[in-house]
Amino acid sequence: MSERAPTLVLDRASVAYGDVPVLEELNGVVHEGEAVALIGPNGAGKSTFIKALLGLVPVVRGRIEVLGRPPAQARRDVAYVPQADTLDPDFPVSVEQVVMMGRYRRIGWLRRPSADDRAEVADALERVGLAGRARDRFGTLSGGQRQRVLLARAIAAKPRMLLLDEPFNGVDAVSQHALLEAIGSLKAQGASVVVSTHDLAIAHLACDEVCLLNRSQFGFGPTGDVLTPERLRATYGGHALELRGDRVIVTQT
Repeated sequence: MSERAPTLVLDRASVAYGDVPVLEELNGVVHEGEAVALIGPNGAGKSTFIKALLGLVPVVRGRIEVLGRPPAQARRDVAYVPQADTLDPDFPVSVEQVVMMGRYRRIGWLRRPSADDRAEVADALERVGLAGRARDRFGTLSGGQRQRVLLARAIAAKPRMLLLDEPFNGVDAVSQHALLEAIGSLKAQGASVVVSTHDLAIAHLACDEVCLLNRSQFGFGPTGDVLTPERLRATYGGHALELRGDRVIVTQT
């Protein structure tokens, strides 16, 4: 049994929008310094899972505990990285200003950033490989670079838990490597990570555990134990599976 404290506890949890259940019977535990991959087809409820951890979708049965508290009460210590294409690239804001937003919960909206805040922003940009782009307008960056800026914003917030929604979609190899390095660094500092992804290779590279989702849970546990062809077929409802060495590639049709 891990000696590290649990940061996420799912105990027969079900979440719903109004009277419509979206995810049911979620069970599992994530500890400090661990990462869990959320894997399942489009529409499986992965984004809803992340919203539930932020306290934005109600738990209607069972229990979800984040950092020892109900999700809404833990939000101050949780950072969320959305998909980069959900943001307006034409918004006139610099890379540095975007990352500084991660400090606002600590400094307040009306106070000026301190030298320490600016140092944290610079460090976060260094960790995602964008130290030289601080003054650039956010919208001029590539999609992968924008995703790295959003991760830097999360790093600057000093979270105990990091939530990422499809962070590797459409990013180049350089950005993928920078994202993986930054996630590994956060884990080493004791933060836990929840990442939604379709890429099973990413789950193997970055995550200790996997949660298979498709409206309900089809598996939760160590990556090597859960990512089996049988469990994936059940999760994806019979969509095509292709084996490549020790990797399972899921083709959605």
